[in-house]
Amino acid sequence: MTGPTTPPTTPVRTPLPPSALAGLDLADPATHARHDLSEIWRTLRAEDPVHRHTPAGGAPAFWVVTRFADATEVYRAPDRFTSERGNVLASLLAGGDSASGVMAAVTDGPRHRDLRRVLLRVFSPRALSGVVEKVERTGHDLLAAVVGRPECDFAEDVAAHLPLKAVCDLLDVPPPDRAFLLARTRTALSSDGPDQSPFEAWQARNDILAYFGELAEHRRQHPGTDAVSVLATARIEGRPLTMDEVVANCYSLILGGDETSRLAITGAVLAFTEHPDQWRAFKDGEVRLDTAVDEVLRWTTPALHFGRTATADTRLNGVPVAAGDIVTVWNASANRDEAAFPDPDRLDLGRTPNKHLSFGHGPHYCVGAHLGRAEIAGLLGALRERVARIELTGRPEPVYSSMLSGFSSLPVRLVP
Repeated sequence: MTGPTTPPTTPVRTPLPPSALAGLDLADPATHARHDLSEIWRTLRAEDPVHRHTPAGGAPAFWVVTRFADATEVYRAPDRFTSERGNVLASLLAGGDSASGVMAAVTDGPRHRDLRRVLLRVFSPRALSGVVEKVERTGHDLLAAVVGRPECDFAEDVAAHLPLKAVCDLLDVPPPDRAFLLARTRTALSSDGPDQSPFEAWQARNDILAYFGELAEHRRQHPGTDAVSVLATARIEGRPLTMDEVVANCYSLILGGDETSRLAITGAVLAFTEHPDQWRAFKDGEVRLDTAVDEVLRWTTPALHFGRTATADTRLNGVPVAAGDIVTVWNASANRDEAAFPDPDRLDLGRTPNKHLSFGHGPHYCVGAHLGRAEIAGLLGALRERVARIELTGRPEPVYSSMLSGFSSLPVRLVP
């Protein structure tokens, strides 16, 4: 058996030297699509781990947290660093998130606890058992359609479909509506190129909200056992969730359930072409599937950052942070922190322990982590069984986003 092969190509992303830090705009999607920031992150961790960043265009300054220990401190302290004004840089710089107080991801305190308790009913291993059982079958079916072709776009032909199918099964979205939702989720937080307008992203988000508004109204009258029905019929302290809460959390589930796994799965296949020794170890069964999944999540880090707002004057790693300051935690850096991960710039599918931050940490740890791991495991397991060799046949195309990292196109040949 031979491993993956890679044709000679120029780097997908151009490495930026530390000297570029002064002019860097981390809020610009092009920064992350065009550049490899590894040296920037390494320099910040070593010299300025809580870095004050002033973006272009007169937007507010924000703090950039790059070390693992500082990241987990922020994540564990919603009383000091709240999500209620938004949890991503774009919404924080725009002045806040309109879903604050209704979507669990941007709610703190008792209401967050109560909303999260409802969501955990949806995402318990028992509740997910039927969905997870279908994931592995879906992975094999998707690969069967492309293995042996002269070329396929793995991102488009395979990775785009498995996570969306799983989360749509969970939400019981009718099959005819799923292509519509895939198109909208791919536009809401990222784009396939630099030309997407802010209006297109706004419209995509509103289309998703409107769709789930109609679906939730129907499920409230005709409930089933799906996630939308659970939310639509849930009661907290004897009162039903508002329709805004139902719709906002459906929106959060469809985006979170699709984007992270899709980008991680695509990134895993690219990593196999770049690290043939790890593909061989995985293919030969020398590493466990569960450790491989967690290393893929650490290595790809699909969610580049999460954001918070300081609730009062405080200090972080000795740096004074004022009440109202925006604080961004860069998982992309924390997941490569030398103090937390031995030899962090080496892909090691057998790495253990592996306490990466790709699903966040603390009270806002991703409720869908179990499903996300199952989706990635389903595809990786199918690859191990069906594919002998992976050949990169063209240039991968990165997504354009300041929130997400990954590839919208990955041309490969999967040799059976």
